[in-house]
Amino acid sequence: MSGGGTETPSGGEAAPTPASGLVGGKKRDSQGQASSPVHLIIKDLGEIHSRLLDHRPIIQGETRYFVKEFEEKRGLREVRVLENLKNVIQETNEQILPKCRETMQDRLSQALQRLQAASHLVHKLQQKEQEQRKEQCSTHHFLKEWSWKAIIYSQNRLKQQFLIFFSNSLTSPRIRKK
Repeated sequence: MSGGGTETPSGGEAAPTPASGLVGGKKRDSQGQASSPVHLIIKDLGEIHSRLLDHRPIIQGETRYFVKEFEEKRGLREVRVLENLKNVIQETNEQILPKCRETMQDRLSQALQRLQAASHLVHKLQQKEQEQRKEQCSTHHFLKEWSWKAIIYSQNRLKQQFLIFFSNSLTSPRIRKK
């Protein structure tokens, strides 16, 4: 640090200075040839450390490989499936739905007409039933009335017979036996 020497940066390599210069096209280390094996060992230890303990490059490489494989193999299949779905949806919207709508409207109108006709027939049947019930009720009422009149007539006739018999028995002499 003093005396015009060079400082080594934190990376382990010596920075060139004007005093050290280039000799024969090669960089000269400030500490000379003796520190070169130490320097290589430190460099190797750094590489070993980064390979053993720093997994980020490996993970990034594997991730890139996986994404690439996925896009190549599966991506085209998915694009085709999506295109087919798009075509089916367009066909459905443009052709099938209008046909279904027309068919539904035609069939619904036919069903509505049939339903109205059936409702009209049911209404007629209900009216006929009510008329028949009225007739049955009036017939039943007539029979009850006629029956009641017959009972009253018969009671009156019996009453008349009883009165005649009773009045005859009062006017006629009685024969008494002793």
